[in-house]
Amino acid sequence: SQAAAAPTTRPMTRIGFYILRAAEPQAFLCRLCQQLYQRGQSVYVHAADEQAVQQLDESLWTYHPGAFVPHDVLGANDSADTPVLLGHGEPPENRHDVLINLAPDVPLFFSRFERVAEIIPAEDSLKTAGRQRFQFYRDRGYPLDTYQDVDG
Repeated sequence: SQAAAAPTTRPMTRIGFYILRAAEPQAFLCRLCQQLYQRGQSVYVHAADEQAVQQLDESLWTYHPGAFVPHDVLGANDSADTPVLLGHGEPPENRHDVLINLAPDVPLFFSRFERVAEIIPAEDSLKTAGRQRFQFYRDRGYPLDTYQDVDG
């Protein structure tokens, strides 16, 4: 008789906190999306609401004249091949590389991803929410990385 195959276990999701010097995270976010795209990683950017999704969509088209980040809004064309998807709800099942969380709360689906990037702008109210998310991940034993004074 054959031995049952051991279930494959994925390493625990790694969480990175990017503490920005500037209150406006759009430029940093666009650069991060571009870097992840260039590395061949799939990205889901989770925003707080539809307005934030539309702002980010606009920013990715216009942030740098020579840069191109292939992206789409979740539900717009439903292309599973688009490297960067923007949304404010559940991500598609086929996304597992990187989640960039821009929402004030920890998304319930974060552990589906290999990595989570939490971007913390310099604004005090947003830092407070970021500290709460940090504590949530830390209390559950997730590996955490913190990058201080990142240029926004």
